[in-house]
Amino acid sequence: MKKQLFIKFLLGYSLFFLLSFLFVFFYGGNRLYSSIYHAEGRALYREVTRLSTFYSKEENGALSIEGILKEMEGNIHYRGVEWMLLSPGGEILAYQGAESLRAKSIPSFNATEYAKKTYYTEDFQGLFKEKRLLARAPVQRSFRTVAYFYLLLPLSEIEEKKAETMQIFLMGLLFVFLFSFSIFWVFYIFVYRPLKKITSGAVHYASGEYDYRIVVAGRDEMRYLAETLNYMAEEIAKGDDYQRQFIANISHDFRSPLTSIKGYLEAMLDGTIPRDREEKYLERVISETERLSKLTQSMLSLNRLDTDCSLMRSNFDINRMIRGVCNSFEMQCAKKSLQFSLIFAEKKEMVFADYPKIQQVLYNLIDNAVKFSGEGTEIFVRTEERGAKVFIAVKDQGIGIPKKDVQKIWERFYKTDLSRGKDKGGTGLGLSIVKGILTAHQEHIDCVSTEGVGTEFSFSLPMSLKEEA
Repeated sequence: MKKQLFIKFLLGYSLFFLLSFLFVFFYGGNRLYSSIYHAEGRALYREVTRLSTFYSKEENGALSIEGILKEMEGNIHYRGVEWMLLSPGGEILAYQGAESLRAKSIPSFNATEYAKKTYYTEDFQGLFKEKRLLARAPVQRSFRTVAYFYLLLPLSEIEEKKAETMQIFLMGLLFVFLFSFSIFWVFYIFVYRPLKKITSGAVHYASGEYDYRIVVAGRDEMRYLAETLNYMAEEIAKGDDYQRQFIANISHDFRSPLTSIKGYLEAMLDGTIPRDREEKYLERVISETERLSKLTQSMLSLNRLDTDCSLMRSNFDINRMIRGVCNSFEMQCAKKSLQFSLIFAEKKEMVFADYPKIQQVLYNLIDNAVKFSGEGTEIFVRTEERGAKVFIAVKDQGIGIPKKDVQKIWERFYKTDLSRGKDKGGTGLGLSIVKGILTAHQEHIDCVSTEGVGTEFSFSLPMSLKEEA
């Protein structure tokens, strides 16, 4: 993967952190400043209102600047809050704060300018070097405003509080970022490394190295994917082996009859075969051409099953089909003195399947039974109903199939050692066609065989839900 995914993830992670940091620093900083500003403004207003109310009461004594200074001294140092007392005309009656005032009065003082605001920002026309957040309330005696009480907080104090809080937030964000590297490490161990192995395996498979195996630990989706790819590689390797074997087999099966045909015809042309015996060898040529035709037809049937498994299902009597197929082997049975024993569960058994394809299944199975049965023996064809299925069995008393070969008989072009001498004209495709047709019907076929005793093939078909007259 050339670490492209890893780099992308790392860059994305870093970009996410950077954007988060900028968001917290700028947007969060502004929101935090606004929150502190309004919180302090409301606190100042509550406090100044309390103080003005207290000094507005005549029973608390005469309004004494010295008394106010003494009472406010503790509060000023504790909270960093400044206070100021103005006369209605703008004269500064008292002030206690961080700066030295540049004037003793505020020119053009207008008491009604901010009357509707509970707190606001002001520098009193340059009286202070730095703007203040302030809240004011009038001090009234005998229904007359005698002074204005101000509580002031330098904006630098708000900035300082914001900076302290932002420092905590940013340190927390940095801690989360560093801690979340553990998640990044988990991604690297459990996602990226297995994915890298899987990608490497895919590259090997693309190069045709199907013996390469992907090893991924754990029991998660990555291991499942790796095992799936390993299985796929095994199947592709088997498919390649099968393809090579298929080409070798078909080349051999085509070459043998073609060589025979060529040999007979050349012998006739050069006079090696006398004219009075040409008819005998022409019959052999016809036999070989029929073998080639049968092989070609079988291959076409297999190709149709591989590319188009569509079925034309209909209801038909399987017993009637069995009788018809058995009758077509009358001449072959007569040559070997064979007899058919048909055992039907019912006089008429309707099934729902593809008529021509099931007819081919029966023909291939009975053809094998006739070929490999001993002379004077009996071939049994039996039907039986079980639930919603009809089971059909074809049993012969022939040479049987060795136990080691039973599972291989469904492979294309496969022939047992015993069958090669008995069936020289066979293609080795008949049982493959049978298996393919029944698989297309979503049905199963079983084989039970004992060497020297005989072989039985049995398969099932769905019963017809509605009998046809």
